[in-house]
Amino acid sequence: MNAATDIADPLRPRRSRRKGPLRFKPGLPGSLFRDVMEPRPLGGRFRAVRRMVFVAIWTLIAIPIQAVLMQLPGRGKIAFARTYHRVLCRLIGLRVQVVGQAASGGSVLYASNHTSWLDVLVLGSVLEACFVSKGDIADWPVIKWVAHLGRSVFVSRERNRTGAEAAVMRERLQAGDSLILFPEGTSSDGTRVLPFRSSFLSVADSARAVQPVSVVYDRLGGLPACRRDRPLFAWYGDMDIASHFWRLARRSGARATVLLHATVDPADFADRKALTAAVGGVVAEGAAALRQNRPARPLRAGSGGVPVPAA
Repeated sequence: MNAATDIADPLRPRRSRRKGPLRFKPGLPGSLFRDVMEPRPLGGRFRAVRRMVFVAIWTLIAIPIQAVLMQLPGRGKIAFARTYHRVLCRLIGLRVQVVGQAASGGSVLYASNHTSWLDVLVLGSVLEACFVSKGDIADWPVIKWVAHLGRSVFVSRERNRTGAEAAVMRERLQAGDSLILFPEGTSSDGTRVLPFRSSFLSVADSARAVQPVSVVYDRLGGLPACRRDRPLFAWYGDMDIASHFWRLARRSGARATVLLHATVDPADFADRKALTAAVGGVVAEGAAALRQNRPARPLRAGSGGVPVPAA
């Protein structure tokens, strides 16, 4: 009798000593300070702090160097701006993969999709060109100094200033400078490319060529990034840049792929709407291929504006 009782004892469920139900904390923190204080692995926090310190030190070193180069003739200021962005990408742990060739020479208008503030670092590390930025950035602390030293062109949404700002962009292109613009007009959530606005390509007739560019953040932790990973890279809506950078800086193995498509001649299109549709279609198709982890290859606008593989 005792033997039978002893055999059956392990099969009986034990009474739980826990008085309350299990409670789990949300996976995505809501604010920067809450994220710091949560019981998470220390490795990610140390990594983020280290990267933030190095970024600040490198920026403080680069600002006076670029300020001096701005006063000197030659292309030193252009080359150093690219070096600055390339080093920033390495400091925050973002590897950049480039597929295709950037157009040689100046007076090129690069049209890219826009997902995050990271696009500035990624494209700035690949292309020797100035950014066309919205006027709000000119009032941001610290960032405004970096943007000015990068010779960015600031545009506003005021209709009475559109003509003057377009004239500045035309002067830059005619002087041999290349420009990088985001024809979507705003950043997206990274799952799609928003329709391009033809007004952004109104200065294309002053450019020697227009080159479509697709940018996708396709690796995280060394593995292909999926839809749930897009918010870690995408910066849109009312997100604040501090907490966004903190969450990204804690992660490792991130990669951005820049797909440089075949250039197009603005003179080959009947009007800017046709040019916008062709360029936007190429950028969207290239970005879709990268998001789906398909083989990345440059495209060109075929007949009827349909993207086809570049020769």
